[in-house]
Amino acid sequence: MKIDYNWIDIIQDYLLPPICILCGNAGFSSRDLCHSCYRHLHRNDPCCYRCAEPFETPTAITVLCGRCQSRTPAYDRTYAPFVHQGAMRHLITSLKFHAHYKNARLLGQLLAEHIRETAERPDCIMPVPLHKARYRQRGFNQSIEIARTVARELQLPIDLSSCQRHRNTPHQTGLPARQRRKNLKNAFSLTKPIQVKHIAIIDDVMTTGSTVDELAALLKKAGASRVDVWACAKA
Repeated sequence: MKIDYNWIDIIQDYLLPPICILCGNAGFSSRDLCHSCYRHLHRNDPCCYRCAEPFETPTAITVLCGRCQSRTPAYDRTYAPFVHQGAMRHLITSLKFHAHYKNARLLGQLLAEHIRETAERPDCIMPVPLHKARYRQRGFNQSIEIARTVARELQLPIDLSSCQRHRNTPHQTGLPARQRRKNLKNAFSLTKPIQVKHIAIIDDVMTTGSTVDELAALLKKAGASRVDVWACAKA
């Protein structure tokens, strides 16, 4: 299967060479991103291993931030390779609010590259669901679009049907963590039993972590023993 995908990439690069989304120069490694723009993405390192909160000074990889020490989230570990600013913020925002679908492929490739080097493989990946009303309004779920590329790159199963968002929560932008948690309480439900033990939740950007915390708690209650979070960036 991997060989087939490599041939697809080779043919695609020959017919349609990758072009950097950010500056228009030639891309590399089948990515629509050039070497220079790639080097200038803001890396989220060092950070809290549980929630990916950035640290200002270098520290040990197993250190927790103050928030995670005082209140342990339901998820076990977060992998968020970039900080949500500059070019990364532009890529995510353009996908989410302007339907620039090609950004999803690039974001998925960058996230998969980081996961391949740092994380233990889960049994499956699960994109954060959108409520059906929000899905109709937007026309797509950006987390699903990113997850499709991650699943292909890492050859992992993707679960799009076991969980739904049955409450249409208000936009969380600008709200404090406590209000976000209140809005998201019981926002998700399962449509069928969970058969796997290790799940990675996929999201575009992680802010306070309230959304993935609520979803992880549901999955743990349903029988999952480990739930990680894979996000493109940490805000």
